[in-house]
Amino acid sequence: MNQVFQALRRAPVWAVAPLCGLAAGLAHPPTGFLPGLLGHAGLLLLCQSAPSLRDAFWRAWLAGTAYFAVSCWWVFEAFQVDAATFGWMAPFAVALLAGGLALFWGLAGLVFRAGRRDNPLTVVWFAGAFASLEWLRGHLLTGFPWNLPGETWRAGGMMSQSASIVGVYGLTWMTLAIAVTPALLVVNPKRRSSWIATGLAALTLASMAGFGAAYLRSAPDHPGRPVTLRIVQANFPEVDRYPDPLYRTMLDRYAALTAQPSSGGAPPQLVFWPEGALPRSIGEILTDGGPARSAITEALSPGQTLVFGGYDVRGSTEKPIFYNSLIAVRRTVDSLAPVGLYDKHRLVPFGEYMPPFLKALGIEHLVPAPGDFDIGPPPAPLGIGPVTIQPLICYESLFPGFTRHGERLSGRRADLIVNLSNDSWFGATSGPLQNFNLSSYRAIEEGLMMVRSTPNGVSAVIDAHGRPADGRSLGLGAMGVVDVAINTVQFDTAYRRYGDGAFAGMLLISLLALGAIALGRRVRA
Repeated sequence: MNQVFQALRRAPVWAVAPLCGLAAGLAHPPTGFLPGLLGHAGLLLLCQSAPSLRDAFWRAWLAGTAYFAVSCWWVFEAFQVDAATFGWMAPFAVALLAGGLALFWGLAGLVFRAGRRDNPLTVVWFAGAFASLEWLRGHLLTGFPWNLPGETWRAGGMMSQSASIVGVYGLTWMTLAIAVTPALLVVNPKRRSSWIATGLAALTLASMAGFGAAYLRSAPDHPGRPVTLRIVQANFPEVDRYPDPLYRTMLDRYAALTAQPSSGGAPPQLVFWPEGALPRSIGEILTDGGPARSAITEALSPGQTLVFGGYDVRGSTEKPIFYNSLIAVRRTVDSLAPVGLYDKHRLVPFGEYMPPFLKALGIEHLVPAPGDFDIGPPPAPLGIGPVTIQPLICYESLFPGFTRHGERLSGRRADLIVNLSNDSWFGATSGPLQNFNLSSYRAIEEGLMMVRSTPNGVSAVIDAHGRPADGRSLGLGAMGVVDVAINTVQFDTAYRRYGDGAFAGMLLISLLALGAIALGRRVRA
């Protein structure tokens, strides 16, 4: 390993920095090349040896650009839905997204270089500098916390369970501190403290694995409520236009899958369709006497509740207001009755709304709606009959603490997290698979099960440890249903109680490490 790192240090920086970012990006699912985590160690060496703060910034920016290019290349696919209009933007969009997100890495490299020295505590300072900028990436503007380093571990595995204590930002700090420690052996392999630090990192890694193994066998604090569920995945690709014949085909398929007999005998209590299952407004779908309302009514049995996502139009004819919404409707004896409505609170920039300066240039958003979406109220649990759910519509499932925030605002805890997503925009790429992994971390953090419904994968009921319940899911390109009978268990996780408190403590440790480094520098002077 030492020879490899020494060879990399002699290679041109412009070539090595992207290789480090590429390796770290490939460590994430679905690739899962975990040795790629050592790319972070290579980045530490590059920033530490940078002759100036500016050089450290650009080295980290190059690494970040490669990292986000391999993490977010699937954005290219969204522009191919209407290639005639948007296709030319695809390479520029990927480049701008990767380069823009990499600015956070560049700033982290600069901050790290400002305080680095040849000291074992350097790894703690590196973890704090980069983890704090990753936190900022998840919050600045609307935030885009995609593929945080802490989410490198496959959700549901042993290593991911630490998120139940420290959340994914805390797990990011821990992952980075462990991953970069081998760099100490490159800088000074004969120093005893380098070996001690490496041993502590290995011990921490083993402790995380041991905790994860024990936690996966633990019993929930609250057994919850029994409920039967069906997730419908109709497997329709995203297209730029939905003429009536295609719309009718989609409606018929969703209705047929909803109505098919259950393996358990009795019809499932709750049925879930994804975000944007039918490309019409909710008002049109539920119009009395309309084809959609009639098909849904016939597909459901009395007492069943259907939960689906779509855009809702309110306001006046002159000034309509659009929301990306989740609605629940219950089948009565002879009709449908709305029982719950949730409007998306966190919107996707450039997709669900466009910044004014881009609208002035005539650039339109990608989501097929007559106008920009409006922001819904803050999150709150929604009672839909047998259970209380916390809706997360697509992009919202990326944000740690969203469900916890809803509980704090309302004073009620949900029985289930429900994530309706439309990943068909990204086709058969790594995007939907990554999104499934990232969303599953919300179940681990909150100690709640999650229902995840998408048009073409990945759909599943995810247990409170981040694994598909009963090991069942519908992958990319699959059509069918997932029927699961569950008890909506609840774990009283430390993250649910204290949020990012542990992460704040880790950042404090990094600042103390920086102080110790500075103090040691003065003593030697």
